Amino acid sequence: MAARREWDTLIRGGLVIDGTGAMPVTGDVAIKDGRIAARGTGLDPAKATDVIEAEGKWVMPGLLDIHTHFDLEVELDPGLPEAVRHGTTTVLMSNCSLGICFGHQRRNGEDPIVDCFARVENMPKHVLKKAADLATWTTTAEYLDHLDTLKLGINVIPMVPHSMLRAEVMGLRESVTRDPREDELQKMESLLETAMGEGYVGFSTDALPFHFLAEDPHRKTKIPSQFGSYKELKRLTAILRRWDRLWQATPPKDNPAEVFRNFLLTSGRAHGKPLKVTAVAAMDVAANRNLVKLAKILTRLLNSSLFKGHFRFQALAAPFRLYWDGPVNPLAEEIPELRELNEPDLEDREARQRILADPDYQARFAAMWMHGKQGGLAGFKRKMRAEQMAFDRDMAQMVFHSGCPADWVGETFEDVFRRYQVSFGMPDVIRSEEERAAFDALPLMATTPDVGEPYFIIGLFQLYDTDLRWWTISANRDMEVVKKLLVDPQIFPGFNDSGAHLTNMAFYDGNLRCLQLAQADGMERVAAQVKRLTRDPADFIGIEAGRIETGDVADIAIIDPEALKTYDSDAGLQFIHRDVFDHEQLVNRSDGVVTHVLVGGGLVWTKDGFTKDHGTTKLGRALRHRDAGAAGADKIAAE
Repeated sequence: MAARREWDTLIRGGLVIDGTGAMPVTGDVAIKDGRIAARGTGLDPAKATDVIEAEGKWVMPGLLDIHTHFDLEVELDPGLPEAVRHGTTTVLMSNCSLGICFGHQRRNGEDPIVDCFARVENMPKHVLKKAADLATWTTTAEYLDHLDTLKLGINVIPMVPHSMLRAEVMGLRESVTRDPREDELQKMESLLETAMGEGYVGFSTDALPFHFLAEDPHRKTKIPSQFGSYKELKRLTAILRRWDRLWQATPPKDNPAEVFRNFLLTSGRAHGKPLKVTAVAAMDVAANRNLVKLAKILTRLLNSSLFKGHFRFQALAAPFRLYWDGPVNPLAEEIPELRELNEPDLEDREARQRILADPDYQARFAAMWMHGKQGGLAGFKRKMRAEQMAFDRDMAQMVFHSGCPADWVGETFEDVFRRYQVSFGMPDVIRSEEERAAFDALPLMATTPDVGEPYFIIGLFQLYDTDLRWWTISANRDMEVVKKLLVDPQIFPGFNDSGAHLTNMAFYDGNLRCLQLAQADGMERVAAQVKRLTRDPADFIGIEAGRIETGDVADIAIIDPEALKTYDSDAGLQFIHRDVFDHEQLVNRSDGVVTHVLVGGGLVWTKDGFTKDHGTTKLGRALRHRDAGAAGADKIAAE
């Protein structure tokens, strides 16, 4: 007599890393109706409809990505394939004060989604408009209801974004030209309070000094969150404190006193109850080695018995490799002379050419480019890695990728520039006719070859514009420093920025990189890092995820440790065309490392690719805070 089918799926014989931090054990995991039905050893495969043989594989809770901008992509492709394929089953969206919980907010000729996202997240306007067209809801409750209708491939967690909250209450133009009136501030508080009652996990703000709007008449104006006063911030975060919800923040990095004052809002001693804060980002910036040290000191101070905070920086488990489209890149926004070239639309080559041809601009660009390279106090700061700018303008660290002569691909700007300089007296160094034609075509250098490297850069931008693609690593060049950040108990791994910067960066595999680094130190470290990528952030955010105990939702990733050991993330970087964007995207390919991904008990990915259910069957959930609903409201009221 055939055994009765008790389970939908049995994962058999894997090394189960359960997310508690305990050492892994070999065992089985049974799934029924989307939840963990049993765990143990020797579970009968005849009782399962489907069996996944996991011998030699790691079986763990699905990974969390805690810093993403998938808000727009989820409207165009709810399966979120670039997250799924790397074992991610839950993503926190609406970071950096940007999101769509109030819909498209198109009023009075304003288009806040396009205006706010285009330059901050380096996303083409036609992609943004396509997503905004679909955002027809108007309230935070309607947004959650809408997310519940999507055929989600993974779980998504929206927050309330500050820039959009200000635009909702004041209008976009007013939100960047004046302070809110008292009634407007009260309205912001009311909307945020309502959203917390609906189950939103938190609120995001932005204070990085290089985030600008992208539409006329405000291309030289920062996004709305930048205009929020400390008083406004204090009143809004007080709501989060009362509900025990999360504040995601980016700091005003050029003003240490303001950074400390703002983040001191986490203090339970000063405010009666700690405020949960997660901040961007603890990275070893190449131009300023002090920033990562200050981040660690600040974290320990805020969480000490002196202040009794609940504060976590985020850390990236990879070198911070950024691709540039000519002069266009998020880091360019920090430097006024480069920002001028980012203000025109991506398609407006003529505007950039006019700027580049202006002698006054060229002189200012040259002064900027050579700052700190010619001695003096600025030179001492540069030598000591204490510069203010994140982009260090080191041509030996700038590498050609495409859109240039084939001889240059993979070479540094320094290599090509030095060869160009000597080619005037030694033409035999020129490698090909294509390179000769490029050297002859450089607008400035052909007539004044001795003017130096800034004019070489200007010439490249004039000649190739955004067709020139190159990259540099601006932070996390020393992976030993990165490893120390990733194991720091007061820092979260996960500044991946997934879903943004379509052609500038790709860290979708950030969690896998983190596990790969842990793997080199043994299984005890792996178990600890799985906890930090699953249960720890889930508990901090306040959601039911990151667990595989009996009764939990079956969000599971299965990883081949041998494939992980030899995984080369850089080799997996590639530009692909995404039909849903009608645009290319920089992505990672870790195929073979993650052998299976299950979301809500449904199989969405195997080593052979996406399953038929991915993107066609609703398996993921729009997650609310664990205290959402009447029970949660009663709990908060009782406190």
